[in-house]
Amino acid sequence: MSAFTSLLRNNRNYRATWAGQCVSEIGDHFNNIAVLSLAMEHSQPGLVVTGVFLARAVPMLAAGPIAGVLLDRLDRKRVMIASDLARAVIALGFILCIHRQDTGLLYGLSALLMFASPFFTSGRSSILPNIATPAELHTANTMTQTTSWAAITIGAFLGAVGTTGGYEFAFLFNALSFVISAFCISRLKREGGFRPAKPNAGVTSETPAVTSETPAKESGLTQYREGLRYMRATPLVAGVALLSAGWASGGGAAQILFSLFGEKVFNRGAWGIGFIWGWAGIGLLLGASIAYRLGKRLSFGGYKRTVAIVYLIHGGAYVVFSQMPRLWQACFFIMISRAGISISSVLNYSQLLHHVEDRYRGRVFATLESITWSVMMLSMMAAGAASTVYSPRTIGAWAGTISASTAIFWLWANWSGRLPEPVRHPVAAMAEGEVQAEPPVTS
Repeated sequence: MSAFTSLLRNNRNYRATWAGQCVSEIGDHFNNIAVLSLAMEHSQPGLVVTGVFLARAVPMLAAGPIAGVLLDRLDRKRVMIASDLARAVIALGFILCIHRQDTGLLYGLSALLMFASPFFTSGRSSILPNIATPAELHTANTMTQTTSWAAITIGAFLGAVGTTGGYEFAFLFNALSFVISAFCISRLKREGGFRPAKPNAGVTSETPAVTSETPAKESGLTQYREGLRYMRATPLVAGVALLSAGWASGGGAAQILFSLFGEKVFNRGAWGIGFIWGWAGIGLLLGASIAYRLGKRLSFGGYKRTVAIVYLIHGGAYVVFSQMPRLWQACFFIMISRAGISISSVLNYSQLLHHVEDRYRGRVFATLESITWSVMMLSMMAAGAASTVYSPRTIGAWAGTISASTAIFWLWANWSGRLPEPVRHPVAAMAEGEVQAEPPVTS
């Protein structure tokens, strides 16, 4: 705990980023519970919930590439502020859905809100190595992800309570939270701003050749393709992308199932939905705590073995969750499942933050979000269609099994030597008024 408090006390830029994250992500989960509760009031709640999540997933197909290119071309701080302000306006629009049985409006606003999100979330990941020193980076990454998961827990519990007093409060708070987040991000200071580093003269063996054009003159499509080449040429990044897709293959169904289990299986309404999400959040916090301790002493080989183990735990516990007869039993196993996935997430992102070059970070993190949401979209479509024929328990068992199978492919890639450790490319944080030199390039 002292490392986290020291980071907040001594790192002004990280403190501002963290403060904005806290309030905005709690507001997000007020929105989530309210929107899902509204969806469950329709005559075909399973299909409407599926529609809401699909409306959130589809925009990521377009938003990810656009966000990645802009974050690697423009000042990332300004892009993040613009995302916050746009989301504040969109969040207010949900108030129009309260007294109208208009699923089109609910889907449209959900789509717009999600389209604006990766410009902020991928930007936050991209600037983390610029506002934290290499020694602070694992702590900063753990704290950032832990805060997101704490927001799930707090926001889910509070959102479930808040919706009982009316949906207006949830949507107003969500809008205000984005305004507060934009103010906090505006407080970030770094000499030269937060534009990505320019390409180095040399090229590593893991890095695709850089074109003679400057990034400002390249087309967005050219830059995006260059980012994809970098991801394919870097086994670690490609491997983490595989893990993201594997989790999403079952995780998409989970977005539907949590609502169905809370509302239909256990007959607890909005409170039941919030309770399941809340215990899932507790599991994420537990896993993050374990990952923080592991990450400080694991070798690269140990990291890869740990990821395979926790993926098996995640999927297996999810299968058990889906079969539990009582709510508290189901919540216990979803907590274990989410603990496994959070260990993997913290360790994966710490590796990426240390190894991915600054000039590619926006595209890498945005593309990973796009991959995750694309596969989640397919998983949600399948779960939504299956919910009209099969029980939530049957769908949950299949979802956990599919997600756990990712560990098999990860182990195969590791044993066959396809996951070597890439060259590190850290960029240390700059103190205000201090110029940071480029890291040396390995030939």
